Order: sequence, then structure tokens, then C-alpha cells
Amino acid sequence: MGQWRVRVWASLVAVVAAHGAVAWAGTTGRNGITVTQEQQQDVAITIYNMNLGLVKDIRRVRLPVGVGEVKFMDVAAQINPTTVHLKGLGDPNAVKILEQNYEYDLLTPQKLMEKYVGKTLKVFIGDVSTDATLLSTNGGEIYRINGTIHLGRPGRVIIPEIPEELIAKPTLVWLLRNNAAAEQRVEASYLTGGVTWKADYVFTLNAKDDRGDLTGWVTIDNKSGASYPNAVLKLVAGDVNQVKDQFRREAMSEVAAKAAGMAQERDFKQESFFEYHVYSLQGRSTIKDNQTKQISFLGANEIPVTKRLIYSGNRQYYRSPQTGIPMGNQKIGVYLEVDNREKQGLGVPLPKGIVRVYKADGGGSLQFVGEDRIDHTPKDERVRIKMGEAFDVVGERVQRDWKKIAPSVYEVEWEIALRNHKAEPVTVQVVEPVPGDWQIVRSTHKAETLEAHTIGFTVPVPKDGEAKVSYRVRLTF
Repeated sequence: MGQWRVRVWASLVAVVAAHGAVAWAGTTGRNGITVTQEQQQDVAITIYNMNLGLVKDIRRVRLPVGVGEVKFMDVAAQINPTTVHLKGLGDPNAVKILEQNYEYDLLTPQKLMEKYVGKTLKVFIGDVSTDATLLSTNGGEIYRINGTIHLGRPGRVIIPEIPEELIAKPTLVWLLRNNAAAEQRVEASYLTGGVTWKADYVFTLNAKDDRGDLTGWVTIDNKSGASYPNAVLKLVAGDVNQVKDQFRREAMSEVAAKAAGMAQERDFKQESFFEYHVYSLQGRSTIKDNQTKQISFLGANEIPVTKRLIYSGNRQYYRSPQTGIPMGNQKIGVYLEVDNREKQGLGVPLPKGIVRVYKADGGGSLQFVGEDRIDHTPKDERVRIKMGEAFDVVGERVQRDWKKIAPSVYEVEWEIALRNHKAEPVTVQVVEPVPGDWQIVRSTHKAETLEAHTIGFTVPVPKDGEAKVSYRVRLTF
């Protein structure tokens, strides 16, 4: 302990004694008392889908009255110390933190050897021991033995003791003032990095592509450097703002690799909270350090689905003449649309995640047919899933005319050919993003205003056939 800290401690003890408080009991020793996970009464963790967790750790302790040091061990290795809050659950004013240190100089062979640079150690070479002075550990160990320099470890090194500043586990070290003599429950809460969750969905289509079964899974990935046994688990879905600072990036660096695990299916209860949604697991779950855990949170069968074939244009097509040049083999996107409504079998807030879609082939085996990432989707909104590009339906466009008819006024005419090589008819939605102020002069199909600068055409295409859409539009830039 440094001289500055000794002076601070002495001053605090003097202040407390002056007000009639009793100093720390002698049984605590010069290092104060240690509070470990064995004294844990309860733990709760709220996990955000942004590499962030809020831990509430309740432990039962008996603290001597007065001012003294407490080592609160078994905390997350990626804790943000600036977020720590400690309170007594019986009397919130009984315990107060006067000083806090986060000790993360963990015990490792390399760290241990670094602490003994410049010191003499016992080295056994075979059965014979000799004194050796450790000169450096930078890039390898260097020793002086009997006046000569030895590179590398010459034998078995004996370390006399572990330095006090090295600890086995990440630890919060507090200088506390305690006013309660009885045993009490205290709650330490803090934010930690290294723990996150995401939603994954499995969607199984029927043979007609008009209905499907949806299953949702929560995947929790814990690399925080701590385990949370039998924890109350809550998940927050939403875009929570965080200040990005250099300290957090350094303190919350990743410390371990992923391991696999699985939990039994449980239900989640959903509720609105602030501008987000909170999902609370019914029951408890143990989340081990370096564990990936999956929990089922959604199941819905026979959901109505709409499959759409969409041929999309580009607003750059209207800005320059390219008359008569075919733009062939343009892809037609395949999308699935689901209404997130109760009458459709859903009607629940859907956290953002990846939807993977499967369908049974002619032999009855499920095959993967595409995936897409969806954003947070409230109830009564539509979910659109892009599956990929159509194989047997293709598009081609040709600019039939491009004319400037006045300053900043142009007319452009397009012809779009849609060819269907499937054994059944299809319907293709042509979506054309049009720049500037526009007006349809003429068209072969009814034009729909999809958005302020987007027009659409719904085009039936016969089996093994072709359909053409032609339209002329006047633009003012």
C-alpha cells in the first residue's frame, strides 16, 4: 500500500473516530475482508444486444463498523468500474464507498516473473540449487549465475511468494464506511462488456409458399469473464445509445473464445420499457463464462406468407440518353412478406436478427433456401425477407426515347421485358425509383405511386412466356 493511500486511510479513520464510530475489528487483518461468490444470495443480469450487460450481484456480509478495506471478488473481467453502485438492501445509507480500485493485474507466470526482475531466485539444475539473478523477462528470461549471463530458463525456478499486488481473479477493492453492526445484504450493480445476445429465426415454408412455421431463438454469448449461476435473466431489444470512449474500449477487450451449450426451452415474458422492449425469462438460467447458450422464445405455426418477385430499377437510368441499348439479364429479387399481426398468428415485437428459411424438397428433406437480416419490428408492421434472386424469371430493359423538351424538363420512355421460364405463371412487381418531379405521360399497365419518388407496375407473366411494360415519364429536375 503506497504512502498516499496510508495517509488517506489514516485521515478517514481519524474522522470516523472523531464522530464516535468504532474502527475496523482486528480480525479483518491488514488486508481487510474478502467477499466472494460463495456469499452470493442472488444475481440478476440484463443483457443488451450491443455487447453490454447490467449485473446486479447480491451478497450477505458482516462488515465491521467504521472505515476499512473490502475486496469484492468474482466480478466480470470486462467490468466498467465507473458504473459500479453499492447499496445496503436493509439500510441504503449504511454503507458508502469512499475509494474504489479495480484490480485486474491477474496472476500469470509471465506477470509473476516480471515482479521478480532484479531479484535473486533459487534455481534447481538437476538436483543442485544455485542462486540466480533475474535480469529481464522482455522477449525471454535472462539470468546472471556465478558472474555469467544465461539466456532462457536454466532450470526449475523457485518463487518465494506471490506479490500482494497480483490477484487470482478480477476484484473490486473498496475503502468503505459502514454504520451497521449486524449482518446485512448488499447489492453491487455494474455494467460489463463481453456479454451480448441476438435473435435468430427459423422459418419453414409449406409446398405452396403461402404459409410457414416460425421459431425464434435467443443466443446469449458470455465472454465477460464471470459466471452468473441461477440468474434472473432479462434481455433488452432496442437501440440504446452509448458514449464511446477510449477507456471502455481498453477495459472491455475480449478475453476468451466461444464455447457451445444449450438450454431447455422456456418462455419469455415481453413488456414495453422506455422506448425499448424487455424480455424476461420465466424461471432462472445459469450463464457460464465462455458459454454460448440458446433459449427458445417464439413459436408460431401456419403463418400466412406472401411471396413477391420484384424487378427494381435505378434512378440513374433517367439522367442520360442510352437509347436502344438493351440492359439484359437483370436480376429479379425474391422476397417473402409476413404481417406481424395477432390475427396472422404473430402480433409480438420481433427483435432484430437473422431469419433463415427452409423448405422441403420433393423427397421431403428440408433444404435451405435463403436468409436475411431483419430490424427490430413492432407488432402490426410488415416483415420483408429477401431470399435471393429468381433463377427462371429474368428482366431486360431498353430506353426507347430520351428527350429534353424545355430547360430542366425531360421525357424518358422505357420498355421492360419480363420472361418467365417456369411451368406456372408468375406475377412480377416492377419498382421504378424516379428522380425529380415526375408525371406519367402514358403506360401499358396501370402505374401505382409506391412512394413520393417511386412508381410500380404489377405485371402477370404467363408460363414459358413474356410480358412487356412500356411507359413514358416527364421529369423536372
